[in-house]
Amino acid sequence: MSATETAAALKPVVNGLPANFMTDGPTSAKGATLGFEGMSFYVGGRGAVLGDVDADVVTAAFVYFEPESVRSGWELAGTVMSREQAASEFAECCDQWGRDHLSDGPDYERAAELIGKVVNDASPAGAPLFAAWRALDEPDDEKALVIHRLNGLRELRGALHAGAIIAAGFEPLEAVMVTTPYMAGIFGWPEPHPVVDAADARMVTAEAATDAAFARAALGTLSDAEQAELVAISAEILAAQV
Repeated sequence: MSATETAAALKPVVNGLPANFMTDGPTSAKGATLGFEGMSFYVGGRGAVLGDVDADVVTAAFVYFEPESVRSGWELAGTVMSREQAASEFAECCDQWGRDHLSDGPDYERAAELIGKVVNDASPAGAPLFAAWRALDEPDDEKALVIHRLNGLRELRGALHAGAIIAAGFEPLEAVMVTTPYMAGIFGWPEPHPVVDAADARMVTAEAATDAAFARAALGTLSDAEQAELVAISAEILAAQV
């Protein structure tokens, strides 16, 4: 299996698993308890790793979100708590999701070791959310550490994918409508939404470019045997999700 094929094989665990904590009921409940409203905990928590920046910086990093909705959520979040505290609270939701939803069985210690090697050695070029998340303190327990580090890789792959999307000629909303049209409203885009071709060949090109970019940026630090091991453990972790 080539590094690019490894990147493609890792996509379900890198993209899918960390996304679950963001939409988890306890995450929303914690945000409300802390005083956040609507999407402001997501915007203010995920973006907070960037520091106390203008909302346009967060929009640039999020890519797919309607700019004014980001500004609204970002500015509201800033009235609730400091950016540093918001980042910490959001990261704790990620870590707690791992404790609550990853059942025993997979070798989480080895998974954390392999994923950590990738995270530590990966190039942060073009991936500010990845670089900022990587700088956060990490949890000590293995399940939390696995999901924490996977979220870093999710931010890395997401940034590389955004670059591939733009290079392929997509506008942000157009790309959302091709892949996840049900998310357009959640991302703040008002109706009517554009009609697109769900089988747009440009998306196939962008996905392939993302796999290749992720392989170059992150996987060179692992031997072929380690890459195969990570793919196998990742499949076990996906199956262990409860």
